[in-house]
Parts: sequence; structure tokens; C-alpha cells
Amino acid sequence: MSAHPSASPQRPARCHVSIIIKAFNEEENVCAAVESALAAVAEVGGEVILADSNSTDRTVELASRFPVRIVQLVHSDQRCCGAGPQLGYQHSRGEYVYIMDGDMQMVRGFLPQALVFLAQHPEAAGVGGRLVELNEESLEYRERALRGSAHLSAGEVDRLDGGGLYRRRAVEEAGYLSDRNLHAYEEFDLAARLRALGWKLWRIPVDSVTHYGHDAPPYRLLMRRWHTRYVCGSGELVRAALGKPSQRLVLRLRELRIYAAVLAWWAVLLSIPVWPLPAAARAAAFAVLAAAPFALMTWRKRSLRRAAYSVVSWCFNAAGMARGLLMRRRPAREPIPSLVVHEPPQATEPRRQHYA
Repeated sequence: MSAHPSASPQRPARCHVSIIIKAFNEEENVCAAVESALAAVAEVGGEVILADSNSTDRTVELASRFPVRIVQLVHSDQRCCGAGPQLGYQHSRGEYVYIMDGDMQMVRGFLPQALVFLAQHPEAAGVGGRLVELNEESLEYRERALRGSAHLSAGEVDRLDGGGLYRRRAVEEAGYLSDRNLHAYEEFDLAARLRALGWKLWRIPVDSVTHYGHDAPPYRLLMRRWHTRYVCGSGELVRAALGKPSQRLVLRLRELRIYAAVLAWWAVLLSIPVWPLPAAARAAAFAVLAAAPFALMTWRKRSLRRAAYSVVSWCFNAAGMARGLLMRRRPAREPIPSLVVHEPPQATEPRRQHYA
């Protein structure tokens, strides 16, 4: 396998669509992801890029069997959710760019319809489709489905979680595709920067990708997210937006209000020992206030198990938000040091269809 470094790659001539697959240790899924991406891009013309965050398994070896470009981080300590998409974007040529995870599979037929939509809606920076979640057993994904988030429904949305097709012109106006510092919320960050410039985002009622998410037990998943700093993403998001045109949109994010309320709850609990009350009264106040969120969520969800997971998850994310606010940042526009470890054979791009 040959590899050459590229801190600021020179892109060849443009192609139509670039599908960027971000991956880390996805040997079980990468072949299906790449095959689906190649089939999808064959409908419209373009390329597939695997952006690998220095996998320690056979992800790169397996992906190298396919006609795709594979690029890797030079420095493993820069691995995070925001670095993968930007790494792939640096090496992409497409007038339009689609981002997907290594455990997803593209659904054929989405890209042609997405391109038609963008041709008919010049104000739209990006368009997504339906994310088909296959893991219906995980408590994490069941809770997400029950919430019925508005940004996952068809229509104008405030972000394109789960992937979307973006105009390169809009991304370049926003400065970069993905903030290399973010351990989460990279799609929301991009959406906020685009929307602050007047661009719009839409989701159309067409299946775009299938996804089989983490199969770990829910509390083990929370511990993993703390270890990988995924829970720091909300704080990193806020810090990145401070003083920027996107700040107003970021601070309206619902999760931030929840995590701020959790931090306030902790502050009240920590203050109870100095309240001018008898010890027994202070102990009772602490017990009542500590139990209140669990009681409220049990009443709302009609399930102690689901309520406990919600509150514990909020606590992890609130602590992560505080941690993320303090983390060091690299310049988001600075190129990510990278290696090109595999290039596809030269081929003539299929004739494009006219989307209008």
C-alpha cells in the first residue's frame, strides 16, 4: 500500500458528486458502505472517498479492494467526529458533497432526487432524506425515535443529522465543511454556519441511508462517549460559535438548555450543606432535590428505567459540555495533515444527467 503525505492537497478538476465515508475501525461494515456508495454515485457520476481516522483493524485493507480514494489522518490524537468529514472534503472534487458514516449504506435513487431538488431550490445549501434506523433494540435509539425530532421530518430543517448532500459553493462560503475540533454536533455546526449566511436546509421524504447504530448496553455507551470525548461536543460547539454570526442559532439548541439546567441543579445540591438549616432539614432537602428529576421523568415517560437513563445521560452530557468549553482549539480553517493511502484507477466519469 503506497502512501504520501498531503497537508493541503491540490484538487484535480471537478467531478459531479463526492461521497465521503468517514470511518474508524469499521471492518465489519466498510465493504457494504463502500459498495452502496459506489452504486449510488454511479447513478449521477462522481467519486467515493474513505476518510479513515487511523483505524487499527482491517478497515483500510478491505476498502482498498474497491475503486475509491482512501485518505488518513497523520496524527491519531486529532481523531474526532469533526475531523473525518473535513479530512475527506480536503481531498474531494465534487460540485456536491455527501457525508455518511462507515456503518451506513446509501440507498439508490436518493442522489438523483436530491440533485433535482437542489436544482429547483437555489436557496438550499443542502438536502437530506430519511435515515432508516435498523437498530430497534438499543434504548438509545428507541428514545430518539420516541422523541420524533422535527429535524428528522420532511420539510425545511435546522440541520441534516445522519448525512446530507451539500453544494460545495455554499460550504466554501461557510469556510469549511466540518470543524476539526468537534467531537459531536458537527452537522449542527455546519448547519448553523450556513443558515447564518441565509442558506436553507431541507429534508425530502425519500430514504437516503440505512444505519445500524451502536449495539453496546446504554450505560456502557455513555462511558464510551465520555472516554472518546463525544460528550464534549456541545461545549466545543458553543465555544466555536462565540462571537460568530452563528452564535444566536447555536445558543437556541434545546440540549444546551437541558445541560445548563443540570449544571444549575448540581450547583444547588452542592450549596445545600451551607444552608442555614438544621442538619436533618438539609439532608431532607438534598434527598428531595436529588430525587426530583428522576420522579419527574418517571411520570413523563411512565418508566423508571427510561427515566433513569435520561437523567444519567443528561448528567454525562452536562459534565461533557463543561469539559468541552475548556478544551483547546486548533484553527478550524487550517488543513488537516493527511496521507493518501489508496487511489482509484483513472476512469472517465459517466455522462451527467441534467437536473432541473
